[in-house]
Amino acid sequence: MLQLIQEQKKGNILVSELPAPQCLKGGILVRTHYSLISAGTEKTSVSKAKSSLISRAKKQPEDVKMVLDFLKRDGILATYKRVKSKLDSYKELGYSASGVVIESNTADFSVGDRVAVAGAGYANHSEIITVPKNLATKIPQNVDFESAAYTTVASIAMQGIRQSDVRIGETVAVIGLGLIGQITVQLLKASGARVIAMDINDLLFEKAKEFGADLCLKSSFSSKKDILAFTRGIACDSVIITAGTSSNEPIELALEICRKKGKIVIVGAVGMDIPRAPFYLKEIDLRISCSYGPGRYDTLYEEKGIDYPYAYVRWTENRNMIAILDLLSENKINFNKLTSHQYKIEEANFAYDLIMGKINEPYLGILLKYDIEKNIDIKKVNISNYQKNDKLAIGFVGLGAFARNYLIPPILKYSASLVGVASQNPVNARSVAENLNFSFFSTNGDEIINDDRINLVFIATRHDSHSKYVINALKSGKPVFVEKPLAINQVELDEIREVLNRTNGRLMVGFNRRFSKSFQEIKKFFANRTDPLFINYRINAGFIPKSHWVQHTEQGGRIIGEVCHFIDTMVYLCSAVPISVFAQSISSSNIEITPSDCVSIIMKFSDGSVGNINYIASGASQLPKEYCEVHSQNKSAIMNNFETLDFYDSSNQKSIKLDGKKGIDNEVKHFLDAVKNAEKMPIDFEEIYKVTKTTFGAIESLESGKIIEI
Repeated sequence: MLQLIQEQKKGNILVSELPAPQCLKGGILVRTHYSLISAGTEKTSVSKAKSSLISRAKKQPEDVKMVLDFLKRDGILATYKRVKSKLDSYKELGYSASGVVIESNTADFSVGDRVAVAGAGYANHSEIITVPKNLATKIPQNVDFESAAYTTVASIAMQGIRQSDVRIGETVAVIGLGLIGQITVQLLKASGARVIAMDINDLLFEKAKEFGADLCLKSSFSSKKDILAFTRGIACDSVIITAGTSSNEPIELALEICRKKGKIVIVGAVGMDIPRAPFYLKEIDLRISCSYGPGRYDTLYEEKGIDYPYAYVRWTENRNMIAILDLLSENKINFNKLTSHQYKIEEANFAYDLIMGKINEPYLGILLKYDIEKNIDIKKVNISNYQKNDKLAIGFVGLGAFARNYLIPPILKYSASLVGVASQNPVNARSVAENLNFSFFSTNGDEIINDDRINLVFIATRHDSHSKYVINALKSGKPVFVEKPLAINQVELDEIREVLNRTNGRLMVGFNRRFSKSFQEIKKFFANRTDPLFINYRINAGFIPKSHWVQHTEQGGRIIGEVCHFIDTMVYLCSAVPISVFAQSISSSNIEITPSDCVSIIMKFSDGSVGNINYIASGASQLPKEYCEVHSQNKSAIMNNFETLDFYDSSNQKSIKLDGKKGIDNEVKHFLDAVKNAEKMPIDFEEIYKVTKTTFGAIESLESGKIIEI
């Protein structure tokens, strides 16, 4: 399929051949008919990418802070890799489109439904798109696809009007007559308001008048007297700012023309160095309008499809979209008059030349049209030909930042070939494939597993899909490396064990810390012990908000997803498996906190050892992440964040400085060696099984308050 993408490094716009996305769980797959270019938003995106790194840094101080935080935490090399990976990638564009459902994973939509769809990262400029159900709504039969493509952008205008709480007969000024401003004028007139349309460009007045504006004025302080005359000396009841500028003038003008106790609603991105005196004297209500409405940026609403009750949130982003389509169906608004240009998707570069000023002519609504008669049946895209050889031929299912920055480097040092990669996002799949020289890329993980050119599979997807891909890889007869966790429940874990035994398969889980020099030296230090170990492992894990995917129920949470690392480390040190586990977490009334992210877990091991894990999400960010003490037979060892080791016995104390590496390079090498030489896997599966089962036991202990036998 064809999709419009943007190079992050240079900002160039490309129409690329990409594999079609897989239909989302609880979502729909849509064959796009039209998509709308949001000129302001997309011009900003292109301009940012074309500017120098210094210029970007000045405009995006929050990005600079993020880089500096990475630098402090992960060091220069890891931060450089992260930034380079970002610059060497592509970005999808677009968020407002219309089309027909071609596959559905929700009862709310059927194949053949005509739909308007929304969402950056979902409703892209692409021949096929997949969107969650709350970002789609059905198009009335008397509304054409061209008009419906405006639905999302129009919902932004509608949410601004809802924030203004306009009443019939009130006077509202709209500052900025671009696409959203013109739609705002139409919606206000449909609401029974008197509308003053304002812009610095008077060429836009004619269109505003066509849409019903009662008065058109220059966006200037000199227009105040005309506004006072029009409003009989009252001034505007509300001012909606839809302009896009870094200047502070729109908000200063709004303060001048807004009546006492009136409302100012900011929809566009404008300067907000707000003077206090006018607000104080007029007691003006300043409101910021958030995109299409309630639900925007809420992962539970947008990704999980959990709706808000009508009684408490009457107008969500989806209901705003429905309202726009109702108005179109009733001929109370008209978007066809907004369209100034229409291009085929293959000609999209002309559209961006237009908004970037390379083509010197006025524009307003720019639609991209898709060939709906074209046969699209692309599952994967080949970049280069790959001839099967005796090397390890690797396929990746999922390749996020961790896999790119930590799993790939040791593979590149090995005599192995990167053959195929799959990512749910087609643009990410292409970015990774090109940067790392994969032979082909896909959006379907099973295509990687089943490709006969591949003889070794790495799985680095979200946690809830690990077991499915592991089982499929084992059934295909291919060795598999899966990032932790192996499974997120006991049913999945037992199914993996059954398939592993039946296929005599080969499986490795990414428990890397046992391969670090730190813990290998500690194990040597206690090699001749006859008594059990006492281990205390503190992890300053850091806060992750509930909205993050890691915290979603179906992903298992952080105990299953990360604490497994530290349990495995203890299994390695003890050469024994857990036989019981008891866990206690904090109790807090703070709704932002996930109590189980601050947890103490005590385990008894089969050799009599005891391990205590203190996993903390509320610690200071400057405190190093990991600290481990091990004690036995009058000897002690202390590991401080993989940077230093201290050893103590009855007569000596010794310190070792280390490089901070957590064993990933060594882990990957051991796995590849084992596969290449047909040797035993580096970690025995029964240990992996017990470690994973212990995480389930820890959660059961939290819920029951009891010691759980493993």
